[in-house]
Amino acid sequence: MKIHQENDRLINRFLRRYTAPVLLLLTALVTGCGSGGGDTTNGTGSVTAVPIKLNTPADLTSVSAPDYNANVNGLITGATLKRWKDDWINQRPPGITGKLVILQVTPGETGYSYFQSTNATTPNQAPTNVVVYLAASAEWVMTRSNGVISTPSVVLDGPSIDAELNKYGIDPVHDMIVVAQGTANPGNVMSQGRAWLALRYWGVDAKHLAILNGGNKWQFDSGAMTAADFSTTAAAPASLPAGIYTVKSLPDDNTSLIADVGDMLSAVPSSPTTSMKGTGIFLWDARTTTQYSAGYMREANDGAAAGCGAAAYCNASPSFNYMASFQNNGSRQGHPYGALDLNFANLLDATKGFSFKPMAQLASYMNGEVDAAGNGMTYGSMVNGVYQQPLVGAGNAYQPGDTVITYCETSYRAMITGIASAVILGHPTRIYDGAMIEWNSLSNLPDSTGNDILPANSPWRTDVKSLFRPASNASLVATRQIMDPYALSANAIIAIDKAYKTPSASSTSAASGGAAPANPCGG
Repeated sequence: MKIHQENDRLINRFLRRYTAPVLLLLTALVTGCGSGGGDTTNGTGSVTAVPIKLNTPADLTSVSAPDYNANVNGLITGATLKRWKDDWINQRPPGITGKLVILQVTPGETGYSYFQSTNATTPNQAPTNVVVYLAASAEWVMTRSNGVISTPSVVLDGPSIDAELNKYGIDPVHDMIVVAQGTANPGNVMSQGRAWLALRYWGVDAKHLAILNGGNKWQFDSGAMTAADFSTTAAAPASLPAGIYTVKSLPDDNTSLIADVGDMLSAVPSSPTTSMKGTGIFLWDARTTTQYSAGYMREANDGAAAGCGAAAYCNASPSFNYMASFQNNGSRQGHPYGALDLNFANLLDATKGFSFKPMAQLASYMNGEVDAAGNGMTYGSMVNGVYQQPLVGAGNAYQPGDTVITYCETSYRAMITGIASAVILGHPTRIYDGAMIEWNSLSNLPDSTGNDILPANSPWRTDVKSLFRPASNASLVATRQIMDPYALSANAIIAIDKAYKTPSASSTSAASGGAAPANPCGG
């Protein structure tokens, strides 16, 4: 087996120092996760010491108003944004004392490129009370190692999120941050979510953070804004010196928003016939039925080529090449046992700038109900050698009190399911950030070198808890950067991030060791 030798020395040193004693660390984690009231202190460097609250997923939820127009954080509408930007000082929400920062992940459609700021003499030029920046999707993710494997497109580390704050002159303690699509398409809603996740994970208060529902042109088409509300240019980044703003000034540890592969292995049942209903965890696959089923089934959302006709779901044609369901040259395709599938696309209204559907419809999906087109939560398994994936039915999906763990291939699509769950419906929610690109890689299957990605006795094998079909030929499988197939823990990212924000408490913030460590947060 080819194991990369250039292991991250910082991670190794950190894990050796902080993963023992196990009992002490488990106690610290339970304290931090159980009530959300555990405090540590950031007391080093030039940053003013602040008490740090260790939040659970339940602490990090927000429930939308049924009428999205009534929201002043979370999911907001164009009407709210217009009211704010036209008279920010008088209209800003209670408790917000800074400026309004609008981050567009792309420029908008022609004629609707950027929202217009209130500064008539130098539009969109900082400093003003309202400033609009282009903050591209790629800025909010990076490649990182969890101690077992290096994975792309995961949450930013501490120095990188601080760099974003200073690049755009964002005061995370006082400013209001609105993340907008720009051009309306599903990918840009995903990117909104990645920016939201990075900011929320690093402690930005929910009252200071909003996602604009629908793309730029939709704000005009819906009547929420006029042509005068748009500009052809965004502001030049403020580019402040490093250290002016930092997440170390934020009094919340929100790292529980991220689930690692150890959390997944602890949650996923060992048998495909074991239901997760009643376990306290709701595992939501945001991908297409084609990917979830490893090509055994298709869905109407795949387009006419799927051959489903008027049906929402159908068996794949015998001539369908199941390898078409693979992404990123993976070793296999399928899903973790116990996960239910509902394609993220069902949550958005393509006729309204890819805005989120009404709250009642989202709640209906999570309850297991179907929409008018027959889309709903499904569960797939092999029954007597035949793949079946029926609708689970009303009452058989999310259960009150469950913690949602959602994922896709790289947890971009899962940002749409995650926003719907955590920000709109108010359910405790975690993002499995490593996602299926990581899960499918942690397998005792060969890659294009002919070597197995993980040895048969690695405790991090996920293929043993998955329904899958392997790649038709190992030559199609990309090599993965395995850091340590026998690592004590897979949460090096979380441990390092805790240490960045609360260095004086890092010795009680690291992960517990073990092959598939039980998660004291309950999911």
